[in-house]
Amino acid sequence: MKKNLSITNWLIIANVVFFIAVYIILAFNPGFMDYISLKPADFLQGKNVWTLVTHFFMHGGFFHLFINMFILFSLGSLMEKIIGRKRFLAFYLVAGLVAGLLFVVLSGLFGATKIGAAIFGSPDVAAVGASGAIFAIAGLFVILLPKVRFAIIFLPFFSLPGYIMIPVVLALTWVASSATGLPIGNVAHLGGFLAGLVYGLYLKSKYKRKIEVLRRYFR
Repeated sequence: MKKNLSITNWLIIANVVFFIAVYIILAFNPGFMDYISLKPADFLQGKNVWTLVTHFFMHGGFFHLFINMFILFSLGSLMEKIIGRKRFLAFYLVAGLVAGLLFVVLSGLFGATKIGAAIFGSPDVAAVGASGAIFAIAGLFVILLPKVRFAIIFLPFFSLPGYIMIPVVLALTWVASSATGLPIGNVAHLGGFLAGLVYGLYLKSKYKRKIEVLRRYFR
């Protein structure tokens, strides 16, 4: 890897390149999406198990890609500088896997009914997107820098401390999508967020003095 590009930038490039390549393939083979999106019913039967990885490098449209990459750049750049390149890459990939697995398990267990599908997602509906891994970065941010203020891209002049803003966004998105039927991967968001919290608590325990210095710097 070239040292002049951060892991965050490489991840953004990988997502964009994968997105373009897949949409070119889809123009000739519309069924190709089945081989890269994560469908709980198939995964639980041992089919297309690689989709546990490929799903978080694919997005459902340009707007979906843009929003996720904007947030990845905004949060990931700082977190990568704090925890280091190699650790950040491993964290991102593991968090994406955890988010996908939680989605598969909860959707498989509770998504068969109408209410269950609205809350946890239907096992027959496939998912794509890097949101799970991105919420993991947000969860890590909450633990390491809880008082740093966050603004939502659609409300740039309104901000709250991260430990308030991120859980609120997670909860409101879940409620709104469950009520309206919007296909949003709330369980994956939760799985990633929890992974970020757990890893953040680990780092906070292991590097207590460094985290204290970091927090004094980012008031």
